[in-house]
Amino acid sequence: MKQKIIFTNDIIHDVEAVLSTFQYDKIFVLMDSNTHRFCWDLLEKSALLHDAQHIIIEPGDSNKNLNTLSFIWEELSTKGATRHSCLINLGGGMVTDIGGMASSTFKRGLKFINIPTTLLSMVDASVGGKTGINFNGVKNEIGLFSESNAVILHSAFLQTLPYNELLGGFAEMIKHALIDSEVLWAETLRFDIENPNWEELLLLVKKNVEVKERIVIEDPKEQNIRKALNFGHTFAHAFEAWSISNEQELSHGFAVAYGIICELYLSALLQEFPFDKMKQTLMFIHSLYPTFPFACNDYNKIIDLMRHDKKNKGQDINFSLLKDIGSLALNTVVGEEDIKNALDFLRETN
Repeated sequence: MKQKIIFTNDIIHDVEAVLSTFQYDKIFVLMDSNTHRFCWDLLEKSALLHDAQHIIIEPGDSNKNLNTLSFIWEELSTKGATRHSCLINLGGGMVTDIGGMASSTFKRGLKFINIPTTLLSMVDASVGGKTGINFNGVKNEIGLFSESNAVILHSAFLQTLPYNELLGGFAEMIKHALIDSEVLWAETLRFDIENPNWEELLLLVKKNVEVKERIVIEDPKEQNIRKALNFGHTFAHAFEAWSISNEQELSHGFAVAYGIICELYLSALLQEFPFDKMKQTLMFIHSLYPTFPFACNDYNKIIDLMRHDKKNKGQDINFSLLKDIGSLALNTVVGEEDIKNALDFLRETN
């Protein structure tokens, strides 16, 4: 079933329109401390949200864990949530991931609405029905597929984001372009994210959501083509987990940018991805993203973290690679030597 995705310039109207489509007894709004401070004022004038109960959590992916999930459950319980309540997840990917998980498990499932406030969550986390938390040092180790009742994308949030937040989301847009088509790839590489035209960015966001939506409809439980959305992510999730363990938290979007570099290298090495397109993409990424500081003696730890990737079978490390832009090479098993060569490539081209 196609997820209800709404692009809006009048967020109060559309939130109230969605809420009017189902019955509820109470409304809860999950936010981290940043979105409570910077984003709630765009919604607080809604009459339907006047008596909404707030649940505030700490920001950052390191807090997307069992302790925070338990806190959300406790807040829902003590504030009187029932199976007929609705949770609005207002925030970035961390909030929509853990909020979706909490909504889908508390009393075996509440209605929930995702309102992403970052570019990354607009084009990735809030769409597609994946929810979850990090566990035991592994990214998104615990979770389930559960689609929200609606996703509401408000263009005004984009203009309030710091540059690094835009850059983080833009990495996922580069990924979508690579797995989709040369047309979207060329359009993405032409876009000036350092001095964005907001109308053009919103159009690109819509195209990215359409790419993800099309794939998710075809393969909602990630049995086949949805694995394409993991391009760049086998390395990226390992980079994130490694950085958290070293107390130098790396944002998901930046990790994806570095993961794309490594997995384009493997695509060229193992799937004959065209060298000229790889070079053009890598030059573009390197022009935007800073150096990722890791050393040779970190390789084994990073590879060990890759073994926890959900695409794997047994001890094999499984990748979603590319034969060309828009041409997929799913379920590609890669050995440790080639993985280390890809890590060398990232360090040498940094």
